[in-house]
Amino acid sequence: MFAVMKTGGKQYKVQAGDVLRVEKLAADAGETVQFNEVLILGGDNVTVGAPLVSGAAVQATVIDQIKGDKVISFVKRRRKHSSQRTRGHRQQLTLLRVTEILASGAEGTGVKAATGAASAPKAAPAAAAAPKAAAAEGDDLTKITGVGPAAAKKLNEAGIATFAQLAAVDPESFDAVKVKPEWVEQAKTLA
Repeated sequence: MFAVMKTGGKQYKVQAGDVLRVEKLAADAGETVQFNEVLILGGDNVTVGAPLVSGAAVQATVIDQIKGDKVISFVKRRRKHSSQRTRGHRQQLTLLRVTEILASGAEGTGVKAATGAASAPKAAPAAAAAPKAAAAEGDDLTKITGVGPAAAKKLNEAGIATFAQLAAVDPESFDAVKVKPEWVEQAKTLA
């Protein structure tokens, strides 16, 4: 039995026991991952998906995280003095061994789905969302003439999130952000 699966923007024809080099996945060596994007299942009868075969999956074990061969890119432009550039690159890859091809029942296996390294969960975006949530609780400071999104962000970072807080600021003595006196007057009328 064979399958055509898709991962990392590429398609691979695989059978049980095959060793593949695919774009880097968020998995450690020894883990089992499952590819749910199966385009074709073959064997005694061929099943072509539209676009995917429902319920089908390919399971593989991660052997290692490796780097591909070095690729050197050299660019030289004629008739231009000192216009040449050399750059090298080694693609990060994941080495896999295909263990099983499932024609159906892929949802109930309990094996984690294979995800790329770029889509791995990170803690930083959650921390970055916290200031936005705090800013959402305050007033929209961009309603004040002359305060754009960048100035509103700086005011929020300085601890000013509402019109009342901005109205209480003394423009001459406030050092965190440059506050104009007309902003304070408008904030008093809006508060």
